Amino acid sequence: MTRPTTDRVRESVFSALASWLGRGSAPGDETLAGTGFLDLYAGSGAVGLEAASRGAAPVRLVERDPKVAAVAARNAAALGGAATVTRAPVVACLSGAPTPYDVVWLDPPYDLGGDELAQVLGLVVGRGWLAPGGIVLVERSSRTPDPEFPDDLAEVWRRRYGETQVWFATRGGDA
Repeated sequence: MTRPTTDRVRESVFSALASWLGRGSAPGDETLAGTGFLDLYAGSGAVGLEAASRGAAPVRLVERDPKVAAVAARNAAALGGAATVTRAPVVACLSGAPTPYDVVWLDPPYDLGGDELAQVLGLVVGRGWLAPGGIVLVERSSRTPDPEFPDDLAEVWRRRYGETQVWFATRGGDA
């Protein structure tokens, strides 16, 4: 079962991303122009597809559940193929040949253990999925432990939206 990111959280996160990119005053469909976006644990693809609607490209959605991945693929097709959908477990996907993305979004199931989340974050950074100067965002319940970020991520901060917390972690441009 998927647990979609609320509209309020999505709007706040995309506003923060536009500001981080220095495009806060750009038209909505251009705030992420030319920004590669990787949506791990994508569910229906709502977050990644919103990134695409704001100009992000390429956009890749990773979802292991075949039925849910099919929904994400239908949603992407309805938006003119705005994203590529990969049906695979996240760890398996990240173990393949990397493509660097400027933004990596993780909204794992709340019951995902801290060790597995740390493994995924390690793969994102260590295997080259996060571009130099990129940002990782992790959405979790405020009742779950803080994620353990790899040392390669320079700055980590968080924002709380009711019961939801989003951690932001950046990678220096020289990484």
